[in-house]
Amino acid sequence: MTVALAPTPVIETARLRLRAPRRDDWPRFNAFLASDRGRFVRSGDYCEPLTWRAFGHVIGHWVLRGFGSFILTRKGEDKALGMAGPWFPAGWPEQEIGWSIWTREAEGKGFACEAARAARDHAFGTLGWKTAVSYIAPENARSIALAERLGAVRDTAATGPGDNTCLVYRHPVPGPDPEARA
Repeated sequence: MTVALAPTPVIETARLRLRAPRRDDWPRFNAFLASDRGRFVRSGDYCEPLTWRAFGHVIGHWVLRGFGSFILTRKGEDKALGMAGPWFPAGWPEQEIGWSIWTREAEGKGFACEAARAARDHAFGTLGWKTAVSYIAPENARSIALAERLGAVRDTAATGPGDNTCLVYRHPVPGPDPEARA
């Protein structure tokens, strides 16, 4: 039996399909957070019970907010490569665009950028967001580089969630399409 959140949007990009999380994504999410690569996402040392709750949070965010992080897969496949999407849990100072790549073999191929851009377009367009940030650990050079590639700039006046040890990158608000005026 397959259990899925419904109705949730599916977004397609040139190479990817972004869909809602499902319970069969759990093993890959768990493996990611158990690895050293998950250190920027988890709080402290790996703990499977806390990781289980975090995955429940990812799924539950869709139910409570009506939007959430999308699982990204290659078109034509359904193996989770990571997630990206709009995120705004209780207590967060601002609405966030987040991303993570779960497997080493999916790194360095531009999937995070492609997915984050599509998720950000969804947040500003479909969800009507007026602003968005990304909260990034200061040591996470790859995510900082990606935020800057997406046009986000460091906002030193903004505060992050929790202990406020992260950097805040503010995304540009999309303007009118210059081609539309021609």
